[in-house]
Amino acid sequence: MELLTSFIDIVLHLDVHLLAIMQSYGMWIYAILFLIIFSETGLVVMPFLPGDSLLFVVGALCGAGALELELIMPLLMVASFSGDNTNYWIGRLVGMRLVRRANSRILKHEHLEKTQVFYEKYGGKAILFARFLPIVRTFAPFVAGIGLMRYRMFMLCSALGSIAWISLFTLGGYFLGNIPVVKDNLTLMVLIVIIISLLPALRQFIRHRRAYSA
Repeated sequence: MELLTSFIDIVLHLDVHLLAIMQSYGMWIYAILFLIIFSETGLVVMPFLPGDSLLFVVGALCGAGALELELIMPLLMVASFSGDNTNYWIGRLVGMRLVRRANSRILKHEHLEKTQVFYEKYGGKAILFARFLPIVRTFAPFVAGIGLMRYRMFMLCSALGSIAWISLFTLGGYFLGNIPVVKDNLTLMVLIVIIISLLPALRQFIRHRRAYSA
């Protein structure tokens, strides 16, 4: 319970925690942010990392002059694209063995099944759309690798998705994060970003519940 409370505090107060990390590690903050984005997209056991809200806060810090926008955006695009590709090849090379042997606490089968349905519905576009869906974006490259999606198509969709995802949330934070009313209520804005990010998943859950009830 204490661990969950700490995690929620970190997510809702990313600006405070990022500033504290910057004060402690200086320029290493860029490497730390790279690793967080890479891990969320590249490691199938890390779907809980706060991608959307983190990018919004990073953009707000860029607007405040604490981080360099021209450096952080391409860096995080590379992190996202690299993570996607790592995840794809893990799925392609050892995916089925991991699915059969994985502990349910580490690799939840319901997440894989939902992602598989999403992937089958949208095909290659799923990799692009998944960028904007928490949890699904972590599992989509893995499922694409298991499904032996053509690598050229995967790379194209992954690149476009990475550019769109990083640009939307980082620039959103950059332009909106330092408006006085937003800046003074940044925790509330982070919470709103999280809720908006989860709306598609909630909508899908409600659809499944209605279909099941019917």
